Amino acid sequence: MNDQPQPPLSIAVIPVTPFQQNCSLVWCTKTMEAAIVDPGGDVARIQAALKETGVKPVAIWLTHGHLDHAGGATELAEALSLPIIGPHEADRPLLDALPEQGLRFEIRDMKAVKPTRWLAEGDNVSVGEISFAVQHVPGHTPGHVTFFQRDLRFLLAGDTLFAGSVGRTDFPYGSHEDLIAGIKGKLLPLGDDVQFLPGHGPASTLGEERRNNPFLRD
Repeated sequence: MNDQPQPPLSIAVIPVTPFQQNCSLVWCTKTMEAAIVDPGGDVARIQAALKETGVKPVAIWLTHGHLDHAGGATELAEALSLPIIGPHEADRPLLDALPEQGLRFEIRDMKAVKPTRWLAEGDNVSVGEISFAVQHVPGHTPGHVTFFQRDLRFLLAGDTLFAGSVGRTDFPYGSHEDLIAGIKGKLLPLGDDVQFLPGHGPASTLGEERRNNPFLRD
C-alpha cells in the first residue's frame, strides 16, 4: 500500500511543433483544474493529453507571442471555450501577426490570438488551489512573462532561461541586455533550489544555471 501523500501540483509536458516546444499541462491535484501553458500547435495531441490525464482545463496561459508557443492557442480556446491569459501586452504585435509568422514556416491556418486578459509584473494566476506569481521578463520578446509557484519552488520559464543557455535575442525587438538583467534580477533571486521548466529542452534548477550557465557569467 502506498501511503505517500499526493503532491499538490502535477505537470505533464507535451512537446509540440517541429520546434519541440514544451507545452505543459499544470494542474491542482485536489481539484484537477488545469492550465494549458504555451499550446504552440499540434492541438489534437494536446487534447489527447487532456483526455489521458483526466484533468479539467480552465485556462490557457501564454508566456510570449511566438508561434511555437501561441500558435495553437486560439484553436484550442475555441474548441474548449477557455480564456487565454497572458502574456504582457507588449507582445500584442506578435500575437496579431501570428498568421504571418505561420506563413514563413508554410503554416497556412494559424490564427491571431486576442488574450482574454493581459498580464503584468506582480499579477497572479491560479489553477484550483495553486497560485503562480507573474514576472515580466522581456528580452526574448518585449512581453515575455514567467510563472512562479513559491511554495513548491517551481518556475515556468518560457524562453527566458534554458539548461545551459538563454533565450534568443537576435530579433529586431530582442534585447540581450534586458534578458540577462531580467534573469539575474528577477529569476535567480528566487533561489538556487527552484526547479524550472524552460520552453524547450530539459528542466534544470536556478542554482545549476547560476553556477554553470556560460551566459550568466559576469
